[in-house]
Amino acid sequence: MPKISLLLPTRGRPHLVQRIFQSLISQTANLEDIEVVLYVDDDDDRSHSLDCDGVRLVKIIGPRLSHGGYNTACLNRSSGEIIILMNDDVIVRTPGWDRIIIELAGTVPDGIFLAYANDLHMGKRMCTFPIVTRRACEVMARPYPGEYQGGFIDWHLLDVFKRLKYKGYDRIFYLDQVVFEHLHFDSGKAEFDLTYQNRERYEGDWTFVCLRELRQATATRLHAAIMGEPLPPLPHESGLPSRPRNSIRVLLRYASVFFLDFALPVGERVRLFVWLTGRYLRFRGYLPPKRPAQKAD
Repeated sequence: MPKISLLLPTRGRPHLVQRIFQSLISQTANLEDIEVVLYVDDDDDRSHSLDCDGVRLVKIIGPRLSHGGYNTACLNRSSGEIIILMNDDVIVRTPGWDRIIIELAGTVPDGIFLAYANDLHMGKRMCTFPIVTRRACEVMARPYPGEYQGGFIDWHLLDVFKRLKYKGYDRIFYLDQVVFEHLHFDSGKAEFDLTYQNRERYEGDWTFVCLRELRQATATRLHAAIMGEPLPPLPHESGLPSRPRNSIRVLLRYASVFFLDFALPVGERVRLFVWLTGRYLRFRGYLPPKRPAQKAD
């Protein structure tokens, strides 16, 4: 059985998926230790024939889902004990990356940790490609909430483990020496293709704000698992409220969610409020959008 499962939803980018396969073949120490669980939309005909002789591949062809739905579907079909979320715009750069991650997992007997590689874009600031164990996924129950239509699952998981850290258990590992290069258009390393164009840039912000209670409950479950205590229930899935049209009401909601959230350090609460407020003001056109970095020649 593979030890590592790479979850890889993709749409309209078969050439990039082949690039990932080649980087895995060239950089993985033991290919028998990994599997790629690929989710392809049923209307994405160009990607249906994706295959790779050198890598164990589990392919799912199904309806279009949310980003959280894609990853949950991949998780449910995976068999590895270590789970890594991947994008189709990444290249694995570090030889023997799999050995490093497997060795790290061996140092945490209860399996409760979050690790992430250096993506050469966000670096330590964000777990762009989060690494967790199957045990942690079972404890969290909803590690990749289906409410996230696009991005922000990485921020969601990092926030959960920051809450666990504030409870006294620092289980966050940044693997600076392991490089999964994120070739994103924001860093000037890719063209602004249809996949990027069709993705709502700010849709995950409001979801992140609304799922604060879920993240806190998830951190509490992780803490209970470490302590060997019964796992408390997660909040009931009741759908997300619509984002108010009035900007004042939105910013007041942001302020109440973050400034009154005593499960995080003050500095982290302020940082989240400032960062998400800036993103909201750009979304509403009050601030100019950030320009992507210039593509290197």
